[in-house]
This record gives sequence, C-alpha cells and structure tokens, in this order.
Amino acid sequence: MSAYDWAVPPTFNFGYDAVDVYAADRSRMALLYVREDGRSERHTFWDFKQRSDRFANALAGLGVGRGDPVMIMLPRMPEWQVAFLACLKLGALAIPCTASLRAKDVRFRATHSGARTIITTGANVDEVEAALGDCPDVTVKIAVAAPPGWSDYHALEQAAGRTLTRVPTRADEPAICFYTSGTTKDPKAVLHAHAYTFAHTLTGRHWLDLRRSDLHWTTSDTGWAKAAYGVLFGPWTLGVPVFMYDGRFDPARELDLLDRYEVSVFCAPPTEYRLLVKENLSRWSLPRLRHCTGAGEPLNPEVIHAWKDAFNLMIHDGYGQTESTLLVANRPGIAIRPGSMGLPFPGHDVAVIDDQGAELPAGEIGDLAVRGRPPSLFLEYWKNPAETAACRRGDWYVTGDRAYADEDGYQWFVGRADDVIISAGYRIGPFEVESALLEHADVVESAVVAAPDPIRGTIVKAFVVLRDSAVPGDTLVKEIQDHVKRVTAPYKYPRAIEFVTALPKTVSGKIRRVELRARARQDG
Repeated sequence: MSAYDWAVPPTFNFGYDAVDVYAADRSRMALLYVREDGRSERHTFWDFKQRSDRFANALAGLGVGRGDPVMIMLPRMPEWQVAFLACLKLGALAIPCTASLRAKDVRFRATHSGARTIITTGANVDEVEAALGDCPDVTVKIAVAAPPGWSDYHALEQAAGRTLTRVPTRADEPAICFYTSGTTKDPKAVLHAHAYTFAHTLTGRHWLDLRRSDLHWTTSDTGWAKAAYGVLFGPWTLGVPVFMYDGRFDPARELDLLDRYEVSVFCAPPTEYRLLVKENLSRWSLPRLRHCTGAGEPLNPEVIHAWKDAFNLMIHDGYGQTESTLLVANRPGIAIRPGSMGLPFPGHDVAVIDDQGAELPAGEIGDLAVRGRPPSLFLEYWKNPAETAACRRGDWYVTGDRAYADEDGYQWFVGRADDVIISAGYRIGPFEVESALLEHADVVESAVVAAPDPIRGTIVKAFVVLRDSAVPGDTLVKEIQDHVKRVTAPYKYPRAIEFVTALPKTVSGKIRRVELRARARQDG
C-alpha cells in the first residue's frame, strides 16, 4: 500500500477538471433535487458549469480571491454545489457549514478562519447576524432570498459574466476547511488541499461502486465531509448523478423516496439505518437498489443482518474521518464480516500500533493509524500546530480511534481512545456493548460510557432510548442486562442503565459522549 501510485497531477481543480469536463455533454444529468413538498428539479453538469462560473465572477467582483476563506452555510439545495464549485474555481478556501449552526458556532468559525464572506439563506440571517456583532471583518454577506442589507444570491449570479478566467490551483494548495463537530471540545479546523478532491475518485470507484447508469443518494447534511464525498466529489468525479432531498428525516419517507426515484446506490449514517430497520421493511421491495454503504460511526451487525434479510443487500460499512477520505472499508467484492470496518482502503497503509509506533499483532487493541501522508489526508489542523504535531507518531498519522486487526487484516473498531472503559482491569469497548443492546427488541438507540464505582474503579453505564411500547423499570433493566450477558462477555454488561427520551448529539448527528460521561460522573 505504501508504494501506491496516486498519480495526482501537479495542478488540479475539481471545478474545471471534473465538472466542466462532463459539462461538454450538455444533456448529462448531475443532480435530481427533491423538496419536502414533492417538487423536483433536474440539473445537468452544463448547468453547474454555467452557474458556478457566474457565481465565481460575482464573488470576485466582491473582492474574493485566491486563498480567501468563504463560509458556505447553505442547506441541501443546488446553490450549495454552485457556491462550493465557485470557491474552488477561484482558488478561495471553501468552509462548508451546516445550516443548523447557532450563533456561537458561526462566531467561532468566522473568528477562527478570519472569513470576510458568508453565504447563507434568508431563514438563517437572524442567527448569523447575532454572531456578526463580534465579527466585524465579515463584510460580504450573501443570502438566498436576502433581506435588506444583504446581497441576494440569485441577483448576483444572474448579473455576473459567463466567462471565467481559470485559476491554475496547485494540487497541494489549500482548498477546503472542515470544522469538526466538536464532540469533546472546540471544533478543530481541518485543512484539505485540492488533491483531497482528486483522491475521492477512489471513493466513488472502490467504495460507492458507482457506474454511469446509477443515481446515488448520500443523506448527509451539506456542512460535513460526508456530503463532500457523497453529494459532490465521489459521484461527480466519475460523472454520476446524485439525488438530493431537502426535507426532514422520516424513516418511512426515506424508504418511499428510495423506491419512487429508483435510487441505485445509497449511503446513510448508522443512526438512520438503525431507525430504518425498525420499520416494517416488507412494505418496500426496492428492486433498483443495488449497493448500500454506511459511514459516520460503526454500523452494528444486527442492523446489517436486518437490511440483508429485507433487501438481500449487504451494507458496506466504511471508516473515514473529517481528516481523510475512506481509510478502511468493506469494498465491493470482499467478504463482509459484520461488525468489522473491513480492509485498508486502496492507497492507504493502515495498521494498529502501540505507543512507540510499532505495529501490533492480530487481536491486540491499539491505536488505528495511517503511514505517511497520502493526498487523501489533511494538510494540518489550521492555526493549531500543537494539535497537528500531536496526531503524528513517527511516520504515522494517529486517528485517535482504538481498534484491533484479525488474522486476515480486517479492522475492528473498539472506540475513541477516550471512550474505552477500564473496569476492574478489563478494557471494554463501548461499540460492542451498544451493538448487544441494540439487539434487544425494546432498544431503539443506546450509548455506553464509564461511570465511577468505588470497587471496580468504573463500571459500564448505558443510556438507552426505548421503543414507545416498552415499559421502563427494574424488570426491563434486568432483562436487558441478562440479554447483554448472553450475547457478549458477561463482564461487559451495563451494571447501570438509565432510560432517556433522546441522546445528546452534535449537529452532525454523532453522540456527545462527553455530556453523558459528565452525567455519569455526577450521578455516581
């Protein structure tokens, strides 16, 4: 893997070298966009070339140039892709932000990045304005359906010229900054080069398994790296159209959309799959669906089995980070071992290492790491050299996740390094316990953390969301505990269970274990 030839060209720009190339065929569809009210639109690559050129000229007319940070705070709508492409074409630094950010989140990103420009919708203007009093440098304010005092997105686009002078961006030049979801502390600014967009060719080809005739749907919010690879770079680097739905998540509605629009390749986070399999899946047949993937968090084996039983399709779990593309994956063509993240992804030398950077033998838990600096890996934690240095161990980039490899090289996720529970000398990964909990018929969702204990040091505590029909109480606690003892090692069962109506999550949908650990310490 370390000798893999990425063949990254010295200059590369996704806008010019992918989207504009496919735009030569003016009929080639790029996007099927569906609103919550059922209205739909079709957009071609030619449409996106024309619109992104115009919007790039509009931004340039407002003083946005090469290297300038631009915050893109737009929901799932074609204007998101247009703005993103325009920034790439200008050589500006695109900063995708979920449209659900609150004022403090906007303030942090604007202040940290030094952005002068923000693009959002009229519905978000009040929240953004609440932050901008502390961000006087943000002077270029653009909104779809803009109120007074803001520049109107569509008016700018329509008034701009159609001819754009190409900016020859280097492959190693900064292109995108993702802010992490901040599960434990302030978000980190993850800086990627244009080469990262090129690297997603492998995502589209070797994980999403995309073909010219496909329609691909990644359900992610536009503010996160999952959207970058699933709604933009992964499919469009291969010229494959994407499906985008701008509406609230509802399991039955999502299955209806898969059926109605004949989506053939589907990618969703484990949280959605867990809720989808709680539906009566016999109501849907989905004959055009041929390939399914999951990313964002580890996917529980019982969910994989339920989906396979319903649709005769395996969900291909994958492991990546905001800092990278896919690093480990269950690729098409390899045998899937439910619960495993799969095998190292092409172009990546991935191993489990110890504190000194030595590779560990099969079965031993250690730090999941990537050797070297492949183009899929981020450049740095922007403006944070200490954090950047801390994630390197010799020639290894250390992901911060704990895992082990089996004899055949399959990687098995244990948990974030700070999530692993040590109880009476035993090391317990929360993922295995959560998977066991999810197999119980009354459990919809769960999160496992360490809670203080005077004898064992810490114990396993589970926060559990129940089905509406379940009856919480001591009887159900005992039943769930016995169930976990049966399906996993007895010492791993949760000695404390708290029933909750919902789990605290980041805006990207990841469980905020830091909050649950604090609650467990307080309760203990």
